[in-house]
Amino acid sequence: MIVTLTPNPSHDRTVALPAALVRGAVQRAESVTSQAGGKGVNISRASVAAGIPSIAVLPAPPEDPFVLELLSAGIDCRAVPTTGTLRVNITISEPDGTTTKLNSPGPTVTDEVLTGLTESLLRRAASADWLVLAGSLPPGAPATWYAELVEVLRGHGARVAVDTSEAPLQALVEGLPDSAPHLMKPNGEELASFTGADADLLESDPYAAAKAARTLVDRGVETVLATLGANGAVLVNAQGAWHATPPPTTVVSTVGAGDSSLFGYLLGDIRQRNPAQRLALAVAYGSAAAGLPGTTIPHPTQVTPELVSVRDLDLTQGG
Repeated sequence: MIVTLTPNPSHDRTVALPAALVRGAVQRAESVTSQAGGKGVNISRASVAAGIPSIAVLPAPPEDPFVLELLSAGIDCRAVPTTGTLRVNITISEPDGTTTKLNSPGPTVTDEVLTGLTESLLRRAASADWLVLAGSLPPGAPATWYAELVEVLRGHGARVAVDTSEAPLQALVEGLPDSAPHLMKPNGEELASFTGADADLLESDPYAAAKAARTLVDRGVETVLATLGANGAVLVNAQGAWHATPPPTTVVSTVGAGDSSLFGYLLGDIRQRNPAQRLALAVAYGSAAAGLPGTTIPHPTQVTPELVSVRDLDLTQGG
């Protein structure tokens, strides 16, 4: 079972344009879709579609349409009661696959709600294959909350994966090794934010990305899955490093691709695949998501890991 935490859930609204976005102009949308989302929620969607039980933990009023939408989709949603209106995130999607995101901050969270979220995760720690902490933190949550939460959850024997950015990611890294999760999933830009490397270099050079990821492994993180956009992803652990190249993909929307990649890795782990096979599943899920509109999460029948090329990386030899 995969238990996900989405501390700052959102109604994800996607506006698909028939032509390139022109700032300051009036343009007609080709379509507008809306879906209950957030990184953890997206992973729970992928999990349920793949037949892996999942529980989505998040703050929301119990009768909020967001919660009801997830329940009607077959996702076991455990909402910790809170007040305020859930945020709306807007994605503008252009025909060439360019996506522009406008994310709102979300309602302010209280210490009582943060405690409720922690207790909800702890109740399920022993029975879950993975606990996934994903996405931004809402206003009112300290930037160190993920780092502190990882320490608590690891103390209860849970395997923890984290996918976040900006201040919460920085706090997590600064807290290593005490705050080390079992799995981290940064992208190239996020790797650059705490290693001082050039983000464009990390995105384009798998060796450079793997070496940056290795610094996290050296500081206590068990496994790092670093997604590199069109250049696939690298996987690094104490035993080795691997790079996977995605199959040819016509990019429709990159929203949700990283979440799908993380789920692909978790699925491979639950199915006891070796590291290279887990990476292949991760990249296959990510590329499948990139080929779908909006925040659509791929079904297993749309995922083709056999088309992903994986190679070992010898980090002692350079690029």
